[in-house]
Amino acid sequence: MATSQRPAHFLAGVLGTMGVLHLAVPKPFDGLIPASLPGSRRAWTYGSGVAELTIAAAVAAPRTRRLGGLAAALLFLGVFPGNVKMAVDARRAPAPRRAMAWARLPLQWPLIAWALKVRDNA
Repeated sequence: MATSQRPAHFLAGVLGTMGVLHLAVPKPFDGLIPASLPGSRRAWTYGSGVAELTIAAAVAAPRTRRLGGLAAALLFLGVFPGNVKMAVDARRAPAPRRAMAWARLPLQWPLIAWALKVRDNA
C-alpha cells in the first residue's frame, strides 16, 4: 500500500507559509534572532524565510522529499535557540504571551519528528 502524501504536502504548506511570513512581515521574527549572530537581524530573518521556502519546495517534490525532510528537521532544530530566546525575553510579558512563548519549546520536538517521518516515508 502506498504511503499517503498528505503529511509531506502539509509540512510543505506549513514551511511555505512561514517562509512567506518571514519575508512579508519580518519584524516579529527579527526579535527571535540572537544579537550574538553576525550581521543584521533582518538579514537572518530574510535568510530563514528563503530557507523555509526552499525546504518547502524540496519537501513538496517527491524526487527531493527525502533530502527536504532531513533539511526541515535540521531547520526546526536550528531555530530552537531563537525559541528559547523568545521564551526568556517574555519573562516580563503578560501571562498569555509568556505561556505561548514557553509552549513553543516542547512543540519543536514533534515538528522534528514529523519532518523525519516525511523523510523516512519518501
